[in-house]
Amino acid sequence: MSPVKRRTQVIGCAAVLLCVCAFTQGDKYFQMAKSLDIMAAVYRDLNVYYVDSVDPSKLMKNGIEAMTQSLDPYTYYYGESDLGDLNFQTTGKYGGVGTAIRKEGDSVVVTEVYDDAPFYQAGIRPGDEILSLEGRPTQEMSLDEVSDYLKGDPGTTLQLVIRHPFGDTASYSVVRSMVDIRSVAYAGMASDSVGYVKMIQFTEGVAVEMKKTVEKLKKAHPGMKGLILDLRGNPGGLLNEAVSTANLFLAKGDTVLSTRGRVANWNRVYRADAEPLDTHIPLAVLTNSHSASASEIVAGAVQDLDRGIIVGQRSFGKGLVQTTRDLPYHSRVKITTAKYYTPSGRCIQAIDYARRSRDGSLVVIPDSLKKDFFTRDGRLVMDGGGIQPDRSVEPHYLSHVASALEAQHLIFDYATLYCHEHPTPPGDSTFHLAEADYQAFGRFLKSRNFTYKSETEMALDELHASAAEEGYAGKIAPEFAALSRTLAQSKEDDLEVHKPEIVRLLEMEIMSRYYFQRGRIRQDIPTDPVVRTAVHLLEDQAAYRRLLSPPASIDGQR
Repeated sequence: MSPVKRRTQVIGCAAVLLCVCAFTQGDKYFQMAKSLDIMAAVYRDLNVYYVDSVDPSKLMKNGIEAMTQSLDPYTYYYGESDLGDLNFQTTGKYGGVGTAIRKEGDSVVVTEVYDDAPFYQAGIRPGDEILSLEGRPTQEMSLDEVSDYLKGDPGTTLQLVIRHPFGDTASYSVVRSMVDIRSVAYAGMASDSVGYVKMIQFTEGVAVEMKKTVEKLKKAHPGMKGLILDLRGNPGGLLNEAVSTANLFLAKGDTVLSTRGRVANWNRVYRADAEPLDTHIPLAVLTNSHSASASEIVAGAVQDLDRGIIVGQRSFGKGLVQTTRDLPYHSRVKITTAKYYTPSGRCIQAIDYARRSRDGSLVVIPDSLKKDFFTRDGRLVMDGGGIQPDRSVEPHYLSHVASALEAQHLIFDYATLYCHEHPTPPGDSTFHLAEADYQAFGRFLKSRNFTYKSETEMALDELHASAAEEGYAGKIAPEFAALSRTLAQSKEDDLEVHKPEIVRLLEMEIMSRYYFQRGRIRQDIPTDPVVRTAVHLLEDQAAYRRLLSPPASIDGQR
């Protein structure tokens, strides 16, 4: 073929390709315009012809929410009235009274009061029942409606009626304020030589707060030779705060993560661009299945750069980045715009939201499709399933009796009684429940007619049902009765068999009443198996170094 013919053919192919691309893009915009026309027509006819009156704003909001929810859980529309929720996610601040509540039947019970927030200053405490808000009985409200009443602009006043568990009913006039949920929930020492910091979210300014916290710990404890960063249960937050937090422990210039999406101009490599706080102190990051997003950015950078060890359970596996965009009429939309990649190049996203199974269920990336990556020093890590810990610690599951006590709020209710009978706070250190108080707890349970089904009883119920279906129930009735009596007797011993676990739950709940969230965390540190494992590894430098060393190859070279 002559050069002229070949060039002509190439030009012709390019022209065809351009035409196809133009047609494809044009066809896409045509489909968008067509769909918008159809949607507008349906919207108009529903407003005009539907048998009952409809709220146009609510109807459209439901349509937008259905559209975003079909993509992934993180793409979300915020109407003007929802912007406070978005602001809270990014700042940790909101206008309100500073409380957590639960609905129990027709009752609305205060479950937590934040330190120095309006409810606390007014004398309202956990266990109090909210009877009415602005003259409206709460028994006719949903939990969301109650929350809407409690939130509001700082400086506004809320009228409410409270029933105290061991006192009278009283009216309150509470002035709302800006409530700040501290992202660094607690800092202290997990042992004589190991510091501990608990972070619950990555909101604005948390990296600066974290830096000050660690500096304060090091100054107060000059013998500190290791640090635990507890990110368990931390759902994430702001990407830049995750980068800045990781930067505290990484050398300047280190890559923390990179992002890639459809908009090439938005792709970016994030590096540690500030001077670090400490690049040498042995570091352990704690994760579990609820550590997500920004938490995984920090854990992934620490692991991939061999800066520290990850202890606990596999993290959630959210490798997606969201961008918030302004919309008309004071509304906003948060859109998933990219995936992020840890320094080794892996994406830890565990669920493929672009695909669904035939039954419509989500697709979890299987192990067979996960790829190998390597840390800076050559340790094997994998993508597609969160951050795998360097030292796994099995999660603790409550016994059936402890789960029942929690579910029936009896741990909570006894803590309310205990604090009423012991108004003076215990010392600001680890608390030990007296044996007499545990015996009092047993009497309290009897007064509340506490009952529950053990796992064996549930299995026996299933067996009894199967026996009845097959016609054997009558023949083995005496054996069932004998088993039931034996199980009932065994259950009476459960409070003693599971005493250490139940005492731990009681002590944590009681300490939270005197010292808020920090009291609960501090009380748990000495018995938390994940924390204890991390302390052991940080104090045993040989074990710590072994976890950070790549496995030896066949010829003994690393």
